Formats: sequence, C-alpha cells, structure tokens
Amino acid sequence: MSRDSRFDILFEPVKIGPVTARNRFYQVPHCSGMGYRYPNAEAHLRGMKAEGGWAVVSTQEAEIHPTSDLTPANEARLWDDGDLPALSAVTERIHAHGSLAAIQLVHNGLHVANRFSRMIPLAPSHAVSDSLDPVQARAMDKADITDMRRWYRNAALRAKKAGFDVVYLYAGHDMSVLQHFLSRRHNDRSDEYGGSFENRLRLFREILDDVREAIGDTCALAVRLAVDELMGPSGITCEGEGKDIISALGELPDLWDVNLSDWSNDSQTARFSEEGYQEPYIRFVKSVTTKPVVGVGRYTSPDSMVRVVKQGILDFIGAARPSIADPFLPKKIEEGRIDDIRECIGCNICTSGDNTNVPMRCTQNPTVGEEWRKGWHPETIARSEAPEPALIIGGGPAGLEAARALAQRGVDVMLAEGGGEWGGRVARECRLPGLATWGRVRDWRIGQLSTRVNAELYLHSPLSAADILQYGIPHVAIATGASWRTDGVGRTHRMALDFLSEGILVSPDAILSEGAEAVPSDGPVVVFDDDCFYMGSVLAELLARRGRTVTFVTPESQVSPWSRNTLEQARIQKRLIGLCVEIVTAMALAGRTKDQLELSCVYSGRSRPVDCATLVPVTARLPDETLWLELKAREAEWADAGIKTITRLGDCLAPGLIAAAVYSGHQYARTYQEQVDKDRVPFMREDIARLYGLRSG
Repeated sequence: MSRDSRFDILFEPVKIGPVTARNRFYQVPHCSGMGYRYPNAEAHLRGMKAEGGWAVVSTQEAEIHPTSDLTPANEARLWDDGDLPALSAVTERIHAHGSLAAIQLVHNGLHVANRFSRMIPLAPSHAVSDSLDPVQARAMDKADITDMRRWYRNAALRAKKAGFDVVYLYAGHDMSVLQHFLSRRHNDRSDEYGGSFENRLRLFREILDDVREAIGDTCALAVRLAVDELMGPSGITCEGEGKDIISALGELPDLWDVNLSDWSNDSQTARFSEEGYQEPYIRFVKSVTTKPVVGVGRYTSPDSMVRVVKQGILDFIGAARPSIADPFLPKKIEEGRIDDIRECIGCNICTSGDNTNVPMRCTQNPTVGEEWRKGWHPETIARSEAPEPALIIGGGPAGLEAARALAQRGVDVMLAEGGGEWGGRVARECRLPGLATWGRVRDWRIGQLSTRVNAELYLHSPLSAADILQYGIPHVAIATGASWRTDGVGRTHRMALDFLSEGILVSPDAILSEGAEAVPSDGPVVVFDDDCFYMGSVLAELLARRGRTVTFVTPESQVSPWSRNTLEQARIQKRLIGLCVEIVTAMALAGRTKDQLELSCVYSGRSRPVDCATLVPVTARLPDETLWLELKAREAEWADAGIKTITRLGDCLAPGLIAAAVYSGHQYARTYQEQVDKDRVPFMREDIARLYGLRSG
C-alpha cells in the first residue's frame, strides 16, 4: 500500500539550523529507565525508533556534572569523557537508520539530592531540595555561575564528539537550573541574575551563546522550554513570561521544543486529558519565532498531526509515549497501514519505569525494553520452523496477544473465549470513567487477528478439561484471568476477615460487569482500597458521579499512592475531593456493626466508626485456575491426547498489570515450543566493564 496523499505534509523534510530532518516525526527527549546504567538497552531502544521512521530521535536528559546527580534514576550522563562510549553507541544506532540524534543537556539544580556524588546541590537561591531528602541546595555565587557556564560548554563539546546532531538546553518540568533561574518562585537574587525578567533570563542567554560557540556550525541548537506551569501567576504562563522568554530569545536556537511543566502536567494520562491537550498553551509560539517548533500532545491520529501542521501550531509532531507504544508509527503512516498503528492508551505505565528506576515497559508494546536483552523487535517475530497448532483459552489481554503473535509466527491458533465479548478485564475496565482509550489494547489485537487466515476466534465458547483433552491440540495456553477477593485479604490484612462474610459486600467485579447499579441504592458506600493503584479511586469516582455518598478508606497515607509513578496521584485525589468523596487514610478494617464499619489506625490501633451500608473491598485478586487444576489432575492423559504443553498466562498465572498480561502473552508466543531452563538467566545482561574498555575479549 502507499500512503494517503493527505499525509504527504508529514513527510516533508525540515531544516533545523545546519541539519535536516527527513520528515516531521520527532521523538522528543524522554526517560527510558535505562540510561547510563543499561547502555546497550538504551542504544537499541533509540535505534528502534530511527528504524521505525522517526526523523529525530532524542535521549533522555543528560546530567552534565556530578553536582547534578539523579541517582538512583537511570538517566544519561556527560560528566566526563568516560561517558562517551555509552552515548556514542546511541548515536551509532540512530544514524544507522538515517535519523538525527539529539541529546538534552541538563543541570538539575535544586531538583537533585546528589545521593551518589555527595556534592552540595546548586540553585539560584538557598532552597530545600525538592526531593524528600533532608538536603538543601546552596545559592550559587559568581564563581559557581562561571563553573556552570563551563560545564555546559564542556558537555556540549562532548555531545558533539559523541556524534549528536542536535544539542538541547533543557529548561522544563521544573527540573533544570536554567528554569530555576527564570522562575520568580525559585530565584530571589538581588544581583544581575535576579529580580527583573531580563536579569533572570541572563544566565540562559549566556549559556545559549556558550553552547552555540562550542558546537559550531555542524550541530543544531535546541531549547526545551516549559511555556506554562499551570500555576497561574505563581509560575510561568503562556500569556506572560513563557511568551516573553521565546520573544526575547526567539532566533537564538535552531529549534524550540515547547511543553507544560511539571512532568505530571506535560505527560497527563488519558484519564485526565485528550489528544492535543497542550495546544491552547503552545499555539502562540510560531507567532514569535521563525524557527521550527516541536510540541507534544499524545498524538496518535495522523489526521490530528496534519491539522496541527497546517494550522501553523507545530512544524514537528513530537512524541514520547506514542513512539513507545509504536516505534514504527511513522512508517505505518508512510506505507498506508493506518490500521496497523498500535495506539498509545495514555496509561503512563511507561513513566512508572523511570519512576521506579528500571527499564520502561508499555501496556501496548510488550517488546519495549527488550530490544537488546531479548532481541525482541516490535514488528517482526521469527516464523516457527516447525509450527504446531496452539489453543488459547481466554480472550483477555494475555490471550489476545498470545494468539496475535502466534499467528504472526505462522502458527495455526484457535482462541476460545467463554463470554460474549473480547478483551476480558480490558473490556470491563475501559467502561470506567476516563479509561475509554484502554479499549485500544483489545481493538488493535482483534484488528490484527482478523487479517490472519491461520487464526480462528470463538466467543461463547467455555471449554472443560474434557473438551481440551478431546481436541488434542499440542500446545494449550490458559488465560482465564482473575477475580477480586471479597474476604479483605491484601497487603494490610494477610488473613481473611470473618466479619466480612455477611451481606454488605459488593465485589469490584460486580461493578465492572453491571456498573454502579451493582451497588444497592440505599445508604453510604465505603470503598476500601488496599490495591493502591487506580481501581479503588476509579470505582469511588464512578459511584460518586452516580450520586452516592462515598467514603474512600485506605491504609496508606494518600489516595492511590502507586499512581505517583504514573504521574496521576495528585489529580486522582483532587478529583475525589471535588466529587465530595470523604477520604480516610491510614486506616485498616477492624470490625462491623449493622450500619457501620469499625476502622483502626495502622499506626496506633485507635479505632473509629464510619457509616457503611455497602463495602467495596479493592484488595487483592485470585487467579481463575479452575481449568488449570482440572487439567493438572489429568496430566497423565496429556500425552495420549497429543498434548505437549499446557501453560498459564497473565492474570491466570499471577494477577498484575494489564501490561504484565500482554507481556506474558507475547513471551509465550515467542517461546511456546522451547524447553525452559529455569536455572538460566533468560536475557542478556549489560557488561559495563567491556563497554568502557576495562575488560578485553
């Protein structure tokens, strides 16, 4: 197929100073959880984006000096020449596919605690580090400013030596000393670097000049700027100093990369924003500069991409999350394969990797982070040399991905779902408030399977152990999911609570299947959340929007604490407060009377009652392993029936994230005929000593 002519504008080359991007697709700087600690994984991740057609591929932020030490985060580093081999590996992988390599230089100022270097953080003014570490940054004096300018210059020289084509100055997300100097909130200096707007802009202007001189006329100079902090007059705004900064410096860099600050505003989840949500804040930029502009907005629709270019909002379609979900998004548009695009669902599981200091993962793309260590490619998978048929039982995320990838391998696959719709938990959860895009996990896989003549899909097809033995299909995967517990067992209560055995309980599964109508219409509802991610809060939101009186009880100190890793926690808690949900923290379940639950403080044991007609416990889940246990009981019959393997996948094996279920299904498809050596590490590990020339061979 050839591309639709209406998308031609997306494939026009665009000059960025002395270099030219081959199209308008631009992977903006984003963290990967790999960085300097996992350099081969980092290089292969970025190289995959270039192979997929992104004209510019950026690293994450690169620390320029040990006084900007983000340990334990796995970012890039340019502390000295010893960091060049890792970064040169990145540029080589990007250049191999004809793309430009970009690096984002940063000194993080008061954003760091320097846990590894143990050096004192630097800031425009005396300030507490914005981590929880008991660390303060000291106010920079003139000698420090001279040092800072030299560190940026030296880092730029190293970046050029490593082969980068675009060198960024980072002034975004409230994570950069350059933004801190610009900010009235952080900069209360009284010298020529503080006070007036022009004074607060001075260091930025000086470092722009320094870096321009360092990189010369062969590299492009880019600025990443937060044009609005969503703080009103307390912060930078797009109508105020965000616009003033670009107006003052408009022609100095070769490219402006503009976004919102902080990271939670820039990378909002689909639960709280729509595609293109940054446009109202960034649409002014091209009116005050002639230089090309890149911005983001979780764009997955080619029509939206064309619109923002034609409307003069952006020159480049910037992407982080959509390029993770589908590294080959540009090529698919170019080749007219729009239906093959694996659209980002905006869940931010990718950001959780960086926030937990491990290589990223993705709900839609199970190969991300595995490009090097497992050799997984997002678009290609080796055909089985001697394919044997497979039966997948369960049409949820694990089963769908297993069937899709097996069919891609040339395997004859039968997918049987006992219910009347595809998607399993995804089908139910995407009907919850704000989670509609999660249905893309199901829709993309069903769409891919529908084109495969070697895939047979059956709804309303519950299978028994006897059925499976009778079919005699060599390889069987059970992906029957899991169900929520109603006995209170979870992180806090490790044993069942006897007082929950009576009739006030409504399972989350009932609400997922029947909606808010599953909860009786009279009396207050208590949602007890011991799961700590999204489910408890979104069920409370659903019920509150239906006019119910809801109390949200959690043993934790805040609502949905794990959602800090997906950058949602503050928005979740704010939304529940706005819906008049009463929030009770640090409380466990202790007992009940007819109309009340007894709660106990997790610290003191002190008790308090809460009115409760219905309790929705969001605690732990149990795998639906009935079929598995029945088949295990008849294991002696497998061989005679022609069955070689029976494997559990996804939540049926161990309940977890949807991303984990998709990964489980994908891994099964790649290995379904292999004998697993449980004593062998199942992936390659980084040999840092060899990379840095400390060991030969």
